[in-house]
Amino acid sequence: MTTTEPLAAADVRDALERMRALEATLPRQDGIAVFNRVYLSVTDELERRIAAGHFRDPATTAEFTARFARRYLTAVDADRAGRRPPACWRPLFQQRRHPGVLPVQFALAGVNAHVGHDLALAVVDTCTARGCAPGVLRSDYERVDEVLVGLEERIREELMPGPDLLDVADPLTHLTGSWCLTRARDGAWAAARVLWELRGADGLREEFRERLDTGTGMAGRFLLTPLG
Repeated sequence: MTTTEPLAAADVRDALERMRALEATLPRQDGIAVFNRVYLSVTDELERRIAAGHFRDPATTAEFTARFARRYLTAVDADRAGRRPPACWRPLFQQRRHPGVLPVQFALAGVNAHVGHDLALAVVDTCTARGCAPGVLRSDYERVDEVLVGLEERIREELMPGPDLLDVADPLTHLTGSWCLTRARDGAWAAARVLWELRGADGLREEFRERLDTGTGMAGRFLLTPLG
């Protein structure tokens, strides 16, 4: 649920604790567990940089980080309660135990859902709570990119199959190479600006958000094509 109450660094720590609890309870090969490990490491690094004064506006960046994390954790809560998570997350929850889907696919599908849909909404939520336009967040949004710049490469290096699995190497390389984190974040920023401009047109705004949600979910299904 979206709230306009201010969030702070404590809310980032709370999100980290929830992700650590998930890591402790989920089987390591579970698709959600694979994404959770990746996202936990990124959020942990963001918390350290916020505390170290790496961002121009640490309080706003902490709020943005917490709201972003809550979108993922809300999807987890929905699935656990037997409710349908947003369309962008459904492929990962549905395929999370498929033996033919490889860990790198789970990780990229999770990043796709979170960046392709949740990121734009987290920007808008933060701007609404802070009473500012998205442009105010732009500088620190780009600084967050510095944290994420090695994420995609690390996912591929750590989770891609070794050379002994060459029978899947070519289709897997083609599939994972079709998705780019930098382009996804650029698209999320553009979507956030559109959503912000549509805040006075609730029907049109919700239609745009739904299209963003379903389109991101479609990309997730492609990323989760069984290859193993």
